[in-house]
Amino acid sequence: MTSEPVVPAVVAAPAVAKPPGRRLRAGLLRDIFRMSGEKSGPRVGLVILGFSALFLAITGRLVALAAFPNEQVGLRRATSNAISAARPDIVDRNGTVMATDIRTVSVFAEPRKILDKDEATELLTAVLPDLNAKELRDKLGTKRGFVWVKREITPRQQAEVHRLGIPGVGFVPENKRVYPNGPAAAHVLGFANVDNVGIAGIEKYIDSQGLQDLNGAGLATQASDLKPVALSIDLRVQHLLRDELVKGLEKYRALAAAGAVMDVNTGEIIASVSLPDFDPSNPVDALEKDRINRINVGVYEMGSTFKALTVAMALDTGKANINSSYSTAGGMMRFGRQVIREYHGTGRTLTVPEVFVHSSNMGSVKMALSVGVEGHKAFLRKMVQLDRLQTELPESAAPIVPARWGELNTATIAFGHGLAVAPIQALAAVGALVNGGKLMTPTFIKRTPEEAESLGSRVIKPETSEAMRYIMRLNGERGSARKADVPGYFVGGKTGTAEKVINGRYAKNKNFTTFMAIVPADKPRYLFLSIYDEPKGYAESGGYSTAAWNAGITTGKVIERAAPILGLPPRFEPPVAPFPLMARLGAWGTR
Repeated sequence: MTSEPVVPAVVAAPAVAKPPGRRLRAGLLRDIFRMSGEKSGPRVGLVILGFSALFLAITGRLVALAAFPNEQVGLRRATSNAISAARPDIVDRNGTVMATDIRTVSVFAEPRKILDKDEATELLTAVLPDLNAKELRDKLGTKRGFVWVKREITPRQQAEVHRLGIPGVGFVPENKRVYPNGPAAAHVLGFANVDNVGIAGIEKYIDSQGLQDLNGAGLATQASDLKPVALSIDLRVQHLLRDELVKGLEKYRALAAAGAVMDVNTGEIIASVSLPDFDPSNPVDALEKDRINRINVGVYEMGSTFKALTVAMALDTGKANINSSYSTAGGMMRFGRQVIREYHGTGRTLTVPEVFVHSSNMGSVKMALSVGVEGHKAFLRKMVQLDRLQTELPESAAPIVPARWGELNTATIAFGHGLAVAPIQALAAVGALVNGGKLMTPTFIKRTPEEAESLGSRVIKPETSEAMRYIMRLNGERGSARKADVPGYFVGGKTGTAEKVINGRYAKNKNFTTFMAIVPADKPRYLFLSIYDEPKGYAESGGYSTAAWNAGITTGKVIERAAPILGLPPRFEPPVAPFPLMARLGAWGTR
């Protein structure tokens, strides 16, 4: 009997049970990645947990950096605080750049990283010889993380310092202020220091308008981030005015000179010069006492140019009319022990226009006294002569006003002695006398006619303004302003010669001369001013140093050169009926 082989039975291995914890985790993961809405709770929880961990990590890092900054962060902070801020371009009224920033490089050091202080000092002073070796060694010997070595170096100096390879010495880019036109409009522009902070003039004004706040907020890192500041200055007129005053300063051997051109209808200062001046790019001598801005800061007795205010006051208050007359017989007036004399006496009775043309002291005094002391003060205050005149320039001076103002003061102020004002104040007042009667506060910022119209305030009647234009034109034709009467421009003007006060006394041989001219007199657009401090007589003047022989001649030359630039073409025929009211009233000189 055959036996069959025995096949062993295959017995299944018993199943191994999974631990409960693993089953729970596996189920949780399946729930997270399932798309069913009812299972989304775990998924949202995981996302929240992840973002929370990321947020805590970032917060911890920021706290650590603030509490324990590393060297690179500290260095960046130090340099960002030290770098000079950007400034907006300053342009003239036609868009020509007058001040701008350029990028430059400065050298700094990290004293903690410099191993050999003496060697570093020796190497750096060899490349930068204008450094003070002792001061530099003292800086490098500190424990500070950042010190300046030298600001605003040249590219060649940067390359030489770089080749030294001193650990702990580096470079940082900065902004440097430059003035491409040299001394042109120096007193108007002012200047900025090595940190690019405005120190004077329009530069300081810009800072006062919030520039430093913008820089602090990081919103003005370069000039292109800022809108250019447009001045009222016309650089072409500025240049020629300075040129004529420089020539006059030499010819008349004066101590100083100044001049300005103003648009009488807007109050814009078109040009302003004070000599001696300075280069704002290198203002090492800007703070010397003889380099003040004589237009805004100097205060002077303006001499007979003040007679324009006296005549206008008498006419506007009704104390005189254009045909009123005043006796100048005797050639003098006495106030107690004080005597007022005529300079060019006629010894006869003069009409109002003749008082102006002959520059009569006696006629001017009688006009002022007819108005009275209080009326005189009120008029001059209205014409901004008794208070400090504020413009955009931070520099300004208060007038010197008599402490006790009596009849004698009114008498002398009537012809320009006894009250000292800044020339810009006199410009503002005379501008109002001839522009129809509106006082325009002078401005160095470009202003539209519409803005000017809204800012002007009426101070005299239009009829008074026509009378003043008329008598100033008469003086240009027949009086002391003849030397500025440029053919074709219908010039009107007034000279002013004041004796300077030296040690409390008027000096007979030391004059302060002024000349004001309007162009054209029938419908003025511009007012011109020239000033000389202690001009000397010369051969052609017969030894005279009065205003007509210096300030008057300079003003005429300025008008001749500036008028075409300012859009004033010459007229070879006189205007028809330029002063209709004066002709109707039969004023002296109209027949």
